[in-house]
Amino acid sequence: MCAYGPSILGYNHPEVDEAAKTQYGLGNTVSLASPVMIDLATELVDLVDAADWALFGKNGGDSTSLAVMIAREATGREKIIKVRDGYHGVAPWMQPEGSPGTLSSATDQVLTVEWNDLDSFEKTISDHPNEIACFISSPYNHPAFRDNELPQEGYWQKVSSLCKKNGIILIVDDVRAGFRINISGSNVAYGFKPDLICFGKAIANGYPLSALVGSNDLKDTAEKVYFTGTQFFSAAPMAAAKATLLELRKSDAANKMTDFGERLNKALIKTAKDCGFKLVASGIPAMPYYRLDGVDRETHFSWIDHCTKNGVYMVGWHNHFISTAHTHEDLVGIEESAKKAFTALGNSKTEKV
Repeated sequence: MCAYGPSILGYNHPEVDEAAKTQYGLGNTVSLASPVMIDLATELVDLVDAADWALFGKNGGDSTSLAVMIAREATGREKIIKVRDGYHGVAPWMQPEGSPGTLSSATDQVLTVEWNDLDSFEKTISDHPNEIACFISSPYNHPAFRDNELPQEGYWQKVSSLCKKNGIILIVDDVRAGFRINISGSNVAYGFKPDLICFGKAIANGYPLSALVGSNDLKDTAEKVYFTGTQFFSAAPMAAAKATLLELRKSDAANKMTDFGERLNKALIKTAKDCGFKLVASGIPAMPYYRLDGVDRETHFSWIDHCTKNGVYMVGWHNHFISTAHTHEDLVGIEESAKKAFTALGNSKTEKV
C-alpha cells in the first residue's frame, strides 16, 4: 500500500531522508520561506509538462480546493463539474450530500457526470451555459469498491476541447496517480494539456507536502487567491520533495513501476486461475485494483485477510500502490502469499460443501 501512495521510492529512502535532515539543520518552519521552495518550484516546473508555476500546501485537498478557488476567480462562475464517485479531498463541497457535519448548501454548485460519458458531459455544459467554472477529475477513474476505469480513446481530447470552447478551467487531480503514469504528468500519457494539475502523496515520498501547478494564463489569478497555512512553508518536506523528483527522474520511475505492476498482475491472475478463482486487475499497473470475480464480497475480503496473514499488506476496497523499491523477490513473495490465500479459500469452500 506504500502508506496509501506517498512512499513511491519505498520507506525511508536514504537520499530523500538525508535531504530532509540537512534542511532541518538549516531551518524548517521559520518566519520566512526557505530558498529551497524556489529550487523545488523550479524543478517541478521543469519536470511537469503543463506547469509554468507552482504553489505548495500540505495535503492533496489543499491543492484541489485551491484549484477550484482559482478557477472560480478566473471565470467569475460558481459551478463545478466532477465525476460521480470522484474523490478530491474532504472539503465540504467535495463530500457526498448529507455527510455528517456538512451543510446541504456546500454541494449546491457541484454538478456530477459519469466517467467516460461524453454525452453526459456535453449535456451538462449545455444545460448550464456560462455557469461552470471548472471540471475536476483524476486522469482515470479510481473509485473505492469498484473496478478502476481508464479513459476511452479520445475522451480527454474531447473533454479538453469542450472546456476550451466553453471557457471552463480543466483541472487534473493527479494526487494519487501523479508520477506513476508519466513523471511529466499523467495527462502526457493521455495526450492532452490541462490548465491546473494537483499533486500530493508521492511528491515528497512520505513527507507532508502537496503542490498545485498551472499555466501562465492563470498565474495572475493564482497570485490573487488567498490560501495558506502555518506549516505551508515548512522547508524540510520541500527538500525531501526536490530529492524525490530527482530520484524519480534518475530511476525512470514510472516505467519501472509499470513494468513491476504488469508482472505482478500477470502472476496473481495466473495464480488465481490455477487455484480455481478469477482475479480481475484494473486501473494502471502502478496502482492495481484487485477484485475476485464470481464470488461475494465476504469471500473477496477473506482472500485479502489471508494475504495479509501471510505477510502481504493488502486492502479489499482500494487500489494498491507499487513503488520503485519493489523487487523480483517481493513479486515472488506476494505470489506465494496469494497462493496460500487462495488455497485457504478453496479449503474453506470444500468444508462448507
